[in-house]
Amino acid sequence: MNRNEFINYVQTAYGVKGDNPWQKDPESTVFRHIGNRKWFALVMRVKKHCIGVDSDEYIDIVNFKCDKVMVGSALGNNGFYPAYHMNKENWITAALDGSASEENIKFFLDLSFELTAPKIKQYQKNCNS
Repeated sequence: MNRNEFINYVQTAYGVKGDNPWQKDPESTVFRHIGNRKWFALVMRVKKHCIGVDSDEYIDIVNFKCDKVMVGSALGNNGFYPAYHMNKENWITAALDGSASEENIKFFLDLSFELTAPKIKQYQKNCNS
């Protein structure tokens, strides 16, 4: 999955368009929940050495929120790295260059979407029970 395929997938699957909040970095795209504005994916273009690959070439990546328990297993997948420029306990990075499988990217996107979704308040749960 490449950058454009990922962006198109998110827009189709979740009905959310990304925004580009930084003037100095217009290529970075943030995907947020409509209800709480929390990020569930951040697409960036960085030098490979930023994610631990010995190269000054650029690569498109996406950051996902991840369950702390799953970070270790996520990093065992091809194309997944410790989070670039985010908390490495709660976020992971996937390469958008074909090295990470589309299946794994979609899995961690779904997980990130769920982890950052607006929470149902307790009193609302009790009223519906």
